[in-house]
Amino acid sequence: MYGIAERLWRLLRGPLQWRLMWLVHAKFTVGVTGVVRDEQGRVLLLRHRMWPRDRCWGLPTGHAARGEDFPGTVVREVKEETGLDVLPGQLVMLNSGFRLRLEVAYEAVLAGGTLKIDSFEILEAGWFEPEALPDALMPLHRDLIHRRVSV
Repeated sequence: MYGIAERLWRLLRGPLQWRLMWLVHAKFTVGVTGVVRDEQGRVLLLRHRMWPRDRCWGLPTGHAARGEDFPGTVVREVKEETGLDVLPGQLVMLNSGFRLRLEVAYEAVLAGGTLKIDSFEILEAGWFEPEALPDALMPLHRDLIHRRVSV
């Protein structure tokens, strides 16, 4: 039985193998977060319009587009939400175990641009000292800022 399956698999090759694997395996969205810091060590936080009021403040966050690398997602999401340019750095979190989502986070540094928020998604943006974060900050994001979560 295994010999037949193996031979069939080898005959499929390339795109057909990938399509079959895609059909039988789980599909996930990938949430990507940027822990963006400026030259003074302050962290960029956004007050998100669609998030719960008791934890509406958080780091720039979005979903990876098909074929996009995750550091590129950080760059794109920060630019879309704030108008700022960032340079992505070290991976600081990789978290699975959610039903249909994988979460990743990267450190990033401010590289330029002018702060102009996307008012559809974001109500407010600001730079905060790590010791003076808003009370309504997403708990996981507080941990990322203080690096209590890691790969």
